[in-house]
Amino acid sequence: MDKLLVTGPCQLKGSVHISSAKNATLPILAATLLCPYPVTFTKIPDLMDVGTIVKLLQSMGVKVSKSGDEIVLDASHLENQHADYSLVKTMRASVLVLGPLLARYGVASVSLPGGCAIGARPVDIHLMGMEKLGAEIQIENGYIKAKCDKLKGAVVTLPFPSVGATENIMMAAVLAEGETVIENAAMEPEIDDLADFLIAQGVNIEGAGTSRITIHGMDIKKLKAPAKPYRVIGDRIEAATFIIAGIMSGGDVKVEGFNPKHLTNVLDTLTKMGANLELGNDFVHVKKSNRLKGAIIDTAPYPGFPTDVQAQMMALMSVVDGNSVVTETIFENRFMHVPEMARMGTKVTIKGNSATIEGVESLSAAPVMCTDLRASAALILCALVAQGQSEIQRVYHLDRGYEKIDEKLTGLGAKIERVKG
Repeated sequence: MDKLLVTGPCQLKGSVHISSAKNATLPILAATLLCPYPVTFTKIPDLMDVGTIVKLLQSMGVKVSKSGDEIVLDASHLENQHADYSLVKTMRASVLVLGPLLARYGVASVSLPGGCAIGARPVDIHLMGMEKLGAEIQIENGYIKAKCDKLKGAVVTLPFPSVGATENIMMAAVLAEGETVIENAAMEPEIDDLADFLIAQGVNIEGAGTSRITIHGMDIKKLKAPAKPYRVIGDRIEAATFIIAGIMSGGDVKVEGFNPKHLTNVLDTLTKMGANLELGNDFVHVKKSNRLKGAIIDTAPYPGFPTDVQAQMMALMSVVDGNSVVTETIFENRFMHVPEMARMGTKVTIKGNSATIEGVESLSAAPVMCTDLRASAALILCALVAQGQSEIQRVYHLDRGYEKIDEKLTGLGAKIERVKG
Protein backbone atom coordinates (compact mmCIF):
# COMPACT_ATOMS: atom_id res chain seq x y z
CA MET A 1 0.00 0.00 0.00
CA ASP A 2 1.18 3.53 -0.78
CA LYS A 3 2.06 5.87 2.05
CA LEU A 4 2.88 9.57 2.25
CA LEU A 5 5.86 11.11 4.02
CA VAL A 6 4.97 14.68 5.00
CA THR A 7 7.60 16.99 6.49
CA GLY A 8 6.40 20.04 8.39
CA PRO A 9 5.89 22.70 9.27
CA CYS A 10 5.38 24.43 5.95
CA GLN A 11 3.83 27.65 4.69
CA LEU A 12 1.78 27.09 1.55
CA LYS A 13 1.94 29.69 -1.21
CA GLY A 14 0.59 29.90 -4.74
CA SER A 15 -2.56 28.85 -6.55
CA VAL A 16 -4.29 25.50 -6.92
CA HIS A 17 -7.04 24.48 -9.33
CA ILE A 18 -9.81 22.35 -7.93
CA SER A 19 -10.84 19.17 -9.77
CA SER A 20 -14.37 18.28 -10.82
CA ALA A 21 -16.49 17.10 -7.91
CA LYS A 22 -16.37 13.39 -7.11
CA ASN A 23 -19.80 13.48 -5.48
CA ALA A 24 -21.32 15.01 -8.61
CA THR A 25 -19.36 12.89 -11.11
CA LEU A 26 -20.50 9.53 -9.74
CA PRO A 27 -24.30 10.00 -10.13
CA ILE A 28 -23.86 11.77 -13.46
CA LEU A 29 -21.83 8.86 -14.86
CA ALA A 30 -24.50 6.48 -13.54
CA ALA A 31 -27.12 8.59 -15.35
CA THR A 32 -25.57 7.72 -18.71
CA LEU A 33 -27.34 4.34 -18.33
CA LEU A 34 -30.51 6.24 -19.28
CA CYS A 35 -29.03 7.44 -22.57
CA PRO A 36 -29.26 5.26 -25.71
CA TYR A 37 -26.38 7.21 -27.30
CA PRO A 38 -22.76 8.22 -26.54
CA VAL A 39 -22.25 10.98 -23.95
CA THR A 40 -19.04 13.01 -23.82
CA PHE A 41 -17.51 14.51 -20.67
CA THR A 42 -14.51 16.75 -20.17
CA LYS A 43 -12.07 16.82 -17.25
CA ILE A 44 -13.52 13.89 -15.33
CA PRO A 45 -11.36 13.58 -12.18
CA ASP A 46 -8.78 10.78 -12.06
CA LEU A 47 -9.99 9.19 -8.82
CA MET A 48 -10.27 5.64 -7.54
CA ASP A 49 -14.05 5.96 -7.03
CA VAL A 50 -14.53 7.32 -10.54
CA GLY A 51 -12.47 4.45 -11.93
CA THR A 52 -14.62 2.02 -9.96
CA ILE A 53 -17.92 3.27 -11.34
CA VAL A 54 -16.52 3.34 -14.88
CA LYS A 55 -15.46 -0.32 -14.45
CA LEU A 56 -18.93 -1.10 -13.11
CA LEU A 57 -20.57 0.50 -16.13
CA GLN A 58 -18.18 -1.33 -18.46
CA SER A 59 -19.08 -4.63 -16.78
CA MET A 60 -22.68 -4.00 -17.89
CA GLY A 61 -21.65 -3.33 -21.48
CA VAL A 62 -21.09 0.44 -21.52
CA LYS A 63 -18.37 1.26 -24.04
CA VAL A 64 -15.78 3.74 -22.76
CA SER A 65 -13.22 5.64 -24.79
CA LYS A 66 -10.80 8.40 -23.82
CA SER A 67 -9.03 11.12 -25.77
CA GLY A 68 -7.05 13.78 -23.92
CA ASP A 69 -9.30 15.46 -21.34
CA GLU A 70 -12.44 13.88 -22.80
CA ILE A 71 -14.13 10.58 -22.02
CA VAL A 72 -17.07 9.09 -23.94
CA LEU A 73 -19.55 6.67 -22.37
CA ASP A 74 -21.84 4.79 -24.73
CA ALA A 75 -24.70 2.86 -23.10
CA SER A 76 -26.54 2.25 -26.38
CA HIS A 77 -26.56 -1.51 -25.83
CA LEU A 78 -26.14 -3.04 -22.39
CA GLU A 79 -25.25 -6.72 -21.99
CA ASN A 80 -26.70 -7.07 -18.48
CA GLN A 81 -28.34 -5.16 -15.65
CA HIS A 82 -26.23 -6.69 -12.87
CA ALA A 83 -23.93 -4.72 -10.53
CA ASP A 84 -21.56 -7.28 -9.06
CA TYR A 85 -20.37 -7.35 -5.46
CA SER A 86 -16.71 -7.38 -6.50
CA LEU A 87 -17.03 -3.75 -7.62
CA VAL A 88 -19.91 -2.45 -5.51
CA LYS A 89 -18.30 -3.51 -2.23
CA THR A 90 -15.65 -0.80 -2.47
CA MET A 91 -17.97 2.16 -3.07
CA ARG A 92 -21.40 3.02 -1.75
CA ALA A 93 -22.26 5.24 -4.71
CA SER A 94 -22.48 2.12 -6.90
CA VAL A 95 -26.10 1.76 -5.74
CA LEU A 96 -26.86 4.76 -7.97
CA VAL A 97 -27.11 2.45 -10.98
CA LEU A 98 -30.34 1.03 -9.51
CA GLY A 99 -32.64 3.90 -10.57
CA PRO A 100 -31.51 4.26 -14.18
CA LEU A 101 -31.43 0.49 -14.76
CA LEU A 102 -34.99 0.10 -13.46
CA ALA A 103 -36.20 3.07 -15.52
CA ARG A 104 -34.71 1.85 -18.77
CA TYR A 105 -34.92 -1.94 -18.52
CA GLY A 106 -37.48 -2.64 -15.80
CA VAL A 107 -35.02 -4.89 -13.98
CA ALA A 108 -31.87 -4.50 -11.89
CA SER A 109 -29.68 -6.66 -9.69
CA VAL A 110 -27.37 -4.54 -7.53
CA SER A 111 -25.15 -5.72 -4.71
CA LEU A 112 -25.66 -4.04 -1.36
CA PRO A 113 -22.96 -1.35 -1.29
CA GLY A 114 -19.78 -0.77 0.70
CA GLY A 115 -17.44 2.25 1.05
CA CYS A 116 -16.02 4.16 4.01
CA ALA A 117 -16.76 2.67 7.43
CA ILE A 118 -18.26 5.85 8.85
CA GLY A 119 -21.67 4.49 9.71
CA ALA A 120 -24.48 2.20 8.60
CA ARG A 121 -25.84 4.46 5.83
CA PRO A 122 -28.64 2.03 4.86
CA VAL A 123 -30.19 2.11 1.40
CA ASP A 124 -33.73 1.85 2.77
CA ILE A 125 -34.68 5.32 1.49
CA HIS A 126 -33.50 4.43 -2.03
CA LEU A 127 -35.60 1.28 -2.02
CA MET A 128 -38.65 3.05 -0.60
CA GLY A 129 -38.42 5.54 -3.46
CA MET A 130 -38.26 2.79 -6.09
CA GLU A 131 -41.27 1.06 -4.53
CA LYS A 132 -43.24 4.33 -4.59
CA LEU A 133 -42.57 4.44 -8.35
CA GLY A 134 -43.95 0.93 -8.74
CA ALA A 135 -40.95 -1.36 -8.44
CA GLU A 136 -40.99 -4.69 -6.65
CA ILE A 137 -37.94 -5.04 -4.40
CA GLN A 138 -36.43 -8.11 -2.76
CA ILE A 139 -33.10 -8.58 -0.96
CA GLU A 140 -31.58 -11.95 -1.85
CA ASN A 141 -28.08 -13.22 -1.01
CA GLY A 142 -26.71 -9.72 -0.52
CA TYR A 143 -28.26 -8.31 -3.69
CA ILE A 144 -31.08 -5.85 -4.33
CA LYS A 145 -33.35 -7.54 -6.86
CA ALA A 146 -35.73 -5.02 -8.43
CA LYS A 147 -38.25 -5.28 -11.25
CA CYS A 148 -41.24 -3.47 -12.71
CA ASP A 149 -43.39 -3.45 -15.83
CA LYS A 150 -43.05 0.32 -16.10
CA LEU A 151 -42.22 2.87 -13.42
CA LYS A 152 -45.00 5.37 -12.78
CA GLY A 153 -44.66 8.90 -11.43
CA ALA A 154 -45.57 9.48 -7.80
CA VAL A 155 -45.09 11.80 -4.85
CA VAL A 156 -42.11 10.53 -2.85
CA THR A 157 -41.57 12.10 0.56
CA LEU A 158 -38.15 11.33 1.98
CA PRO A 159 -37.89 10.79 5.75
CA PHE A 160 -34.41 12.36 5.56
CA PRO A 161 -32.97 14.52 2.75
CA SER A 162 -30.61 11.79 1.54
CA VAL A 163 -28.41 12.92 -1.33
CA GLY A 164 -28.02 9.46 -2.85
CA ALA A 165 -31.72 8.62 -2.57
CA THR A 166 -32.69 11.96 -4.14
CA GLU A 167 -30.33 11.26 -7.06
CA ASN A 168 -31.49 7.67 -7.52
CA ILE A 169 -35.18 8.66 -7.53
CA MET A 170 -34.50 11.55 -9.92
CA MET A 171 -32.87 9.20 -12.41
CA ALA A 172 -35.57 6.56 -12.06
CA ALA A 173 -38.26 9.19 -12.64
CA VAL A 174 -36.79 10.36 -15.96
CA LEU A 175 -38.35 7.47 -17.93
CA ALA A 176 -41.34 6.89 -15.63
CA GLU A 177 -44.88 7.54 -16.81
CA GLY A 178 -46.13 10.91 -15.63
CA GLU A 179 -44.83 13.35 -13.05
CA THR A 180 -42.71 12.52 -10.00
CA VAL A 181 -42.39 14.91 -7.07
CA ILE A 182 -39.66 14.41 -4.46
CA GLU A 183 -40.53 16.11 -1.18
CA ASN A 184 -37.86 16.81 1.46
CA ALA A 185 -35.30 16.36 -1.30
CA ALA A 186 -31.59 16.96 -0.70
CA MET A 187 -30.49 20.44 -1.79
CA GLU A 188 -26.75 19.91 -2.30
CA PRO A 189 -25.04 21.51 -5.33
CA GLU A 190 -24.37 17.99 -6.62
CA ILE A 191 -28.14 17.53 -6.98
CA ASP A 192 -28.25 20.69 -9.07
CA ASP A 193 -25.45 19.37 -11.27
CA LEU A 194 -27.20 16.05 -11.88
CA ALA A 195 -30.36 17.98 -12.80
CA ASP A 196 -28.36 20.17 -15.19
CA PHE A 197 -26.91 17.07 -16.84
CA LEU A 198 -30.35 15.51 -17.26
CA ILE A 199 -31.79 18.78 -18.54
CA ALA A 200 -28.99 18.84 -21.13
CA GLN A 201 -30.40 15.51 -22.39
CA GLY A 202 -33.84 17.10 -22.82
CA VAL A 203 -35.41 16.13 -19.47
CA ASN A 204 -37.88 18.56 -17.86
CA ILE A 205 -36.88 19.04 -14.20
CA GLU A 206 -38.01 21.79 -11.85
CA GLY A 207 -36.92 22.74 -8.34
CA ALA A 208 -33.45 21.18 -8.15
CA GLY A 209 -31.62 22.90 -5.33
CA THR A 210 -34.84 23.19 -3.30
CA SER A 211 -36.58 20.68 -1.05
CA ARG A 212 -39.22 19.96 -3.73
CA ILE A 213 -38.06 18.56 -7.07
CA THR A 214 -40.43 17.76 -9.93
CA ILE A 215 -39.38 15.42 -12.74
CA HIS A 216 -41.58 15.09 -15.81
CA GLY A 217 -41.23 11.55 -17.15
CA MET A 218 -40.59 11.10 -20.85
CA ASP A 219 -40.16 8.49 -23.55
CA ILE A 220 -36.56 7.36 -24.01
CA LYS A 221 -36.80 8.20 -27.72
CA LYS A 222 -37.14 11.88 -26.82
CA LEU A 223 -33.79 12.00 -25.01
CA LYS A 224 -31.12 13.74 -27.06
CA ALA A 225 -27.35 13.90 -26.93
CA PRO A 226 -26.09 17.39 -25.98
CA ALA A 227 -24.06 19.31 -28.54
CA LYS A 228 -20.99 19.80 -26.32
CA PRO A 229 -19.11 17.79 -23.68
CA TYR A 230 -20.46 18.05 -20.15
CA ARG A 231 -18.22 19.53 -17.43
CA VAL A 232 -18.98 18.60 -13.82
CA ILE A 233 -18.88 21.35 -11.16
CA GLY A 234 -15.77 22.00 -9.07
CA ASP A 235 -15.36 19.95 -5.92
CA ARG A 236 -16.45 22.08 -2.96
CA ILE A 237 -15.04 19.55 -0.45
CA GLU A 238 -11.62 19.53 -2.07
CA ALA A 239 -11.77 23.34 -2.16
CA ALA A 240 -12.57 23.48 1.56
CA THR A 241 -9.64 21.17 2.28
CA PHE A 242 -7.17 23.41 0.45
CA ILE A 243 -8.64 26.56 2.00
CA ILE A 244 -8.14 25.07 5.47
CA ALA A 245 -4.63 23.94 4.50
CA GLY A 246 -3.78 27.50 3.52
CA ILE A 247 -5.16 28.87 6.79
CA MET A 248 -3.43 26.28 9.00
CA SER A 249 -0.06 26.83 7.36
CA GLY A 250 -0.29 30.62 7.65
CA GLY A 251 0.11 30.78 3.90
CA ASP A 252 -1.12 32.74 0.90
CA VAL A 253 -3.14 30.41 -1.32
CA LYS A 254 -5.61 31.06 -4.13
CA VAL A 255 -8.06 28.15 -4.49
CA GLU A 256 -9.62 28.29 -7.96
CA GLY A 257 -12.11 26.46 -10.14
CA PHE A 258 -15.20 26.12 -7.94
CA ASN A 259 -18.21 28.14 -6.81
CA PRO A 260 -17.65 29.70 -3.35
CA LYS A 261 -21.44 29.93 -2.91
CA HIS A 262 -21.38 26.14 -2.55
CA LEU A 263 -19.32 26.62 0.64
CA THR A 264 -21.13 29.54 2.25
CA ASN A 265 -21.54 27.90 5.65
CA VAL A 266 -17.90 26.79 5.81
CA LEU A 267 -16.55 30.15 4.66
CA ASP A 268 -18.76 32.04 7.11
CA THR A 269 -17.49 29.84 9.95
CA LEU A 270 -13.86 30.34 8.94
CA THR A 271 -14.35 34.10 8.71
CA LYS A 272 -15.90 34.22 12.19
CA MET A 273 -12.89 32.28 13.47
CA GLY A 274 -10.64 35.04 12.12
CA ALA A 275 -9.57 33.77 8.70
CA ASN A 276 -8.64 36.43 6.14
CA LEU A 277 -10.46 35.38 2.97
CA GLU A 278 -11.11 37.10 -0.35
CA LEU A 279 -14.01 35.62 -2.33
CA GLY A 280 -14.45 35.80 -6.10
CA ASN A 281 -16.88 34.24 -8.55
CA ASP A 282 -14.82 31.07 -8.87
CA PHE A 283 -12.09 31.33 -6.25
CA VAL A 284 -11.23 31.92 -2.61
CA HIS A 285 -7.95 33.65 -1.81
CA VAL A 286 -6.55 32.70 1.61
CA LYS A 287 -4.41 35.50 2.97
CA LYS A 288 -2.18 35.45 6.03
CA SER A 289 -4.12 36.09 9.21
CA ASN A 290 -3.54 36.13 12.94
CA ARG A 291 -4.07 32.99 14.98
CA LEU A 292 -7.71 31.95 14.77
CA LYS A 293 -10.14 31.36 17.63
CA GLY A 294 -12.39 28.39 18.33
CA ALA A 295 -15.93 27.84 17.08
CA ILE A 296 -19.02 25.69 17.60
CA ILE A 297 -20.44 23.80 14.62
CA ASP A 298 -23.08 21.15 13.97
CA THR A 299 -22.95 19.18 10.76
CA ALA A 300 -26.20 19.26 8.81
CA PRO A 301 -27.59 18.62 5.33
CA TYR A 302 -26.94 21.38 2.81
CA PRO A 303 -26.97 24.35 3.22
CA GLY A 304 -25.71 23.47 6.71
CA PHE A 305 -22.11 22.66 7.61
CA PRO A 306 -21.09 19.64 5.50
CA THR A 307 -20.15 16.45 7.29
CA ASP A 308 -17.47 15.94 4.62
CA VAL A 309 -15.56 18.96 5.99
CA GLN A 310 -15.95 18.04 9.66
CA ALA A 311 -12.63 16.18 10.00
CA GLN A 312 -10.66 18.91 8.22
CA MET A 313 -12.27 21.57 10.41
CA MET A 314 -11.31 19.60 13.52
CA ALA A 315 -7.70 19.58 12.31
CA LEU A 316 -7.83 23.39 12.09
CA MET A 317 -9.56 23.72 15.47
CA SER A 318 -6.71 21.76 17.03
CA VAL A 319 -4.27 24.62 16.41
CA VAL A 320 -6.42 27.70 17.15
CA ASP A 321 -6.83 29.65 20.40
CA GLY A 322 -9.42 28.33 22.85
CA ASN A 323 -11.86 25.46 22.68
CA SER A 324 -14.18 24.34 19.90
CA VAL A 325 -17.14 21.98 19.82
CA VAL A 326 -18.17 19.84 16.83
CA THR A 327 -21.42 17.88 16.84
CA GLU A 328 -21.81 15.24 14.14
CA THR A 329 -25.49 14.78 13.23
CA ILE A 330 -25.19 12.85 9.95
CA PHE A 331 -23.02 9.77 10.57
CA GLU A 332 -22.65 7.94 13.85
CA ASN A 333 -19.04 6.81 13.38
CA ARG A 334 -17.24 9.79 11.93
CA PHE A 335 -14.70 10.60 14.65
CA MET A 336 -12.31 7.79 13.69
CA HIS A 337 -9.63 10.34 12.85
CA VAL A 338 -9.48 11.56 16.46
CA PRO A 339 -7.21 8.80 17.87
CA GLU A 340 -4.82 9.19 14.92
CA MET A 341 -4.73 12.99 15.24
CA ALA A 342 -4.00 12.56 18.95
CA ARG A 343 -0.72 10.85 17.99
CA MET A 344 0.36 14.24 16.65
CA GLY A 345 -0.58 16.05 19.86
CA THR A 346 -4.17 17.16 19.34
CA LYS A 347 -6.45 17.29 22.38
CA VAL A 348 -9.97 16.08 21.66
CA THR A 349 -12.60 14.74 24.03
CA ILE A 350 -15.53 12.80 22.59
CA LYS A 351 -18.88 12.47 24.31
CA GLY A 352 -21.60 10.84 22.27
CA ASN A 353 -21.82 12.56 18.91
CA SER A 354 -19.97 15.69 20.09
CA ALA A 355 -16.26 16.42 20.25
CA THR A 356 -14.57 19.17 22.25
CA ILE A 357 -11.28 20.32 20.76
CA GLU A 358 -8.73 22.18 22.87
CA GLY A 359 -6.41 24.30 20.75
CA VAL A 360 -2.68 23.64 21.20
CA GLU A 361 0.38 25.70 20.31
CA SER A 362 1.92 23.15 17.97
CA LEU A 363 1.76 19.56 16.72
CA SER A 364 4.52 16.98 16.37
CA ALA A 365 5.08 14.44 13.61
CA ALA A 366 4.01 10.82 14.08
CA PRO A 367 3.16 7.70 12.08
CA VAL A 368 -0.61 7.65 11.50
CA MET A 369 -3.14 5.56 9.60
CA CYS A 370 -6.01 6.71 7.39
CA THR A 371 -9.41 5.32 8.36
CA ASP A 372 -11.70 6.92 5.77
CA LEU A 373 -11.60 9.49 2.99
CA ARG A 374 -12.06 12.77 4.86
CA ALA A 375 -10.12 11.54 7.90
CA SER A 376 -7.19 11.08 5.51
CA ALA A 377 -7.35 14.74 4.54
CA ALA A 378 -7.42 15.80 8.20
CA LEU A 379 -4.26 13.81 8.91
CA ILE A 380 -2.45 15.47 6.01
CA LEU A 381 -3.51 18.90 7.28
CA CYS A 382 -2.10 18.11 10.72
CA ALA A 383 1.11 16.73 9.20
CA LEU A 384 1.62 19.91 7.15
CA VAL A 385 1.97 21.98 10.33
CA ALA A 386 3.55 19.38 12.63
CA GLN A 387 7.23 19.49 13.55
CA GLY A 388 9.12 16.71 11.75
CA GLN A 389 8.22 14.00 9.27
CA SER A 390 4.90 12.17 9.55
CA GLU A 391 4.25 8.85 7.87
CA ILE A 392 0.65 8.55 6.66
CA GLN A 393 -0.35 4.99 5.89
CA ARG A 394 -3.28 3.49 3.95
CA VAL A 395 -3.64 6.50 1.64
CA TYR A 396 -5.81 4.49 -0.74
CA HIS A 397 -8.67 6.07 1.21
CA LEU A 398 -7.34 9.48 0.14
CA ASP A 399 -7.05 8.46 -3.50
CA ARG A 400 -10.78 7.65 -3.56
CA GLY A 401 -11.72 11.33 -3.47
CA TYR A 402 -8.72 13.66 -3.93
CA GLU A 403 -7.12 13.91 -7.35
CA LYS A 404 -3.31 14.09 -7.02
CA ILE A 405 -3.53 15.89 -3.68
CA ASP A 406 0.12 15.22 -2.92
CA GLU A 407 1.18 16.77 -6.24
CA LYS A 408 -1.10 19.77 -5.73
CA LEU A 409 0.26 20.40 -2.23
CA THR A 410 3.83 20.00 -3.48
CA GLY A 411 3.05 22.69 -6.04
CA LEU A 412 2.15 24.99 -3.14
CA GLY A 413 5.47 24.33 -1.39
CA ALA A 414 4.63 21.36 0.83
CA LYS A 415 7.23 18.65 1.37
CA ILE A 416 5.42 15.43 0.52
CA GLU A 417 6.80 12.19 -0.84
CA ARG A 418 4.64 9.29 -1.99
CA VAL A 419 6.25 5.93 -1.25
CA LYS A 420 4.86 3.10 -3.38
CA GLY A 421 3.80 0.07 -1.40
